[in-house]
Amino acid sequence: MDNNSNSEAFYEKLKGQLYETNSWPAEYLYKFIVKSDIKKIAAIEAIFDNMGAVINTVESKNGKYTSVSVNLLMRSPNAVIDKYKEVAEKVEGVISL
Repeated sequence: MDNNSNSEAFYEKLKGQLYETNSWPAEYLYKFIVKSDIKKIAAIEAIFDNMGAVINTVESKNGKYTSVSVNLLMRSPNAVIDKYKEVAEKVEGVISL
């Protein structure tokens, strides 16, 4: 199975879990980890710009990585997944938690 098939299966499972555990629209907390690069952090922030998101960043103890938390109101599980896909597409090396 290739990477794309794995990620699509992951997103389908996530969508099911989101429908089961929330009523929509709902607050959702995204968590990403990137190398501590101002351009990568800014790219994540830009994806959630003008959406009313509360964004917090925390640098790792050695400063090599940065955790980016994004909390905002999302209208549906599909909207949540679309944002995960957009971040993965636009920010190289990002880890989504």
